[in-house]
Amino acid sequence: MRGLAALEPRGGPRHRGRVFTIPLFDDAPTRRGPLLVWAIIIACGVVFLWQVGLPPRARADVVYSLGVIPAVLFGEVELPHRLQLVPGWASIFTSMFLHGGWLHIAGNMLYLWIFGNNVEDAMSRPRFLVFYLLCGTAAALAQSAAAPRSTVPMIGASGAIAGVLGAYILLHPRANVRVLFVLFVFVRFINLPAVVVLGVWFAAQLASGAMTPTAQGGVAFMAHIAGFMTGIVLIPFFKDRDVPLFGGPYSRSFAVLRPREVKRPRGSVPDSGSYGGRRHGPWG
Repeated sequence: MRGLAALEPRGGPRHRGRVFTIPLFDDAPTRRGPLLVWAIIIACGVVFLWQVGLPPRARADVVYSLGVIPAVLFGEVELPHRLQLVPGWASIFTSMFLHGGWLHIAGNMLYLWIFGNNVEDAMSRPRFLVFYLLCGTAAALAQSAAAPRSTVPMIGASGAIAGVLGAYILLHPRANVRVLFVLFVFVRFINLPAVVVLGVWFAAQLASGAMTPTAQGGVAFMAHIAGFMTGIVLIPFFKDRDVPLFGGPYSRSFAVLRPREVKRPRGSVPDSGSYGGRRHGPWG
């Protein structure tokens, strides 16, 4: 979730000049296709294309009309009549489908695509939808409560997706995430345990949140933290009874591969370092 002033994403892949890491897929198996994850991604994509197709003034009006504005949510101020498209409380849900730029939506959808399939697979689809919306709601309320008089709109699916990440780290902490690591001309793919990838992500949110004024436009770190913690708290109650917590590992951790070596053989033994067996990750 981001304030209106944030047009350059800092969540998801981390970029520092020519050094960056990008998660590509995980190895945790699933039993079925993630229909709701696909639906959310498609809905966010369609809404974003609608946003970018609007004139600049209309695009800004949409963000103010459908984004979460803490001062409006808590009744401190009122929007001009022409911008009152939905009640203040409803903006909590409409804001989850708006994004502030191409990298913003790409980073959010990548993380939802990688980690959301296993979380959806752990529960019924109706429960996943409720879970997703509850995480997003908790994220928006936490960020708003931290700066109740702020008039900066918050948009993005980051808070809800942070809840998905929190659930994943409890379901599959030892699953491996294939990460693209680039250091200038050094390019490798590394298997990192999910607890490392998501633990580093959460620590970065805590550190950034502590250093960023809450009312300032930019990344809404408090929303990320609250969404993540909400996912951790809710997943034991939302998952199916036969789905265990703390699953994994499903392949060899900390394996380092050159680009030409990155192939995903099927039908091999899961703990041999490959990604065989049942459906693994979003790509297959």
